[in-house]
Amino acid sequence: MRLHELYPYPEESRDRKRVGRGHASGQGGTSGKGHKGQNARSGGSRPARFEGGQMPLARRLPKRGFKNALFRVIYQPLALGRIAEAFEGQAEVSLEDIYAKGLVRRGALVKVLADGEIKAAVTVEAHRFSKSAADKIAAAGGTAKALEG
Repeated sequence: MRLHELYPYPEESRDRKRVGRGHASGQGGTSGKGHKGQNARSGGSRPARFEGGQMPLARRLPKRGFKNALFRVIYQPLALGRIAEAFEGQAEVSLEDIYAKGLVRRGALVKVLADGEIKAAVTVEAHRFSKSAADKIAAAGGTAKALEG
C-alpha cells in the first residue's frame, strides 16, 4: 500500500470552493455573498440563536428548579450478565479487572445492575450495586463489595 492508495481516493473528495478568483470561476466578484449587508462582511454571520438584539428566548423564559450539575455523581452502568460473561471461571473480580477488560471507562465510577444472570460464586468489587444485583450475587454464593467513591 502506498500513500496515494489510501482511502478516500482523490476523485472521491471534493475540492474546496476557491472564491474570489475571477468572474469565470463562478464565484468571483462578491464571492457568492451578494451585495453589502451584515453577512457580506468578514465575520458577519451570527449564531442561529441570535435574535437581532432582541432579548433571547433562553433569557426571556423563567428559570425554575434546582440544578446540581456541578456536584452530580455519574456512575457507569455495568450489567451483571456482562461481568459473568467476561470473567467466567474467575472467583474474584476487582475494579481494576473491569477497567482492564474495557467494560467501563478507566477511572469511572461503576454501578452494577441486575441485568443478566450469574451462576458462579464470585466476589465483585464496584462503587455501587443495585439491590437486585447484590441479591443475585448473594444468591449465587458470592459477595458484592461496595467501594468508597
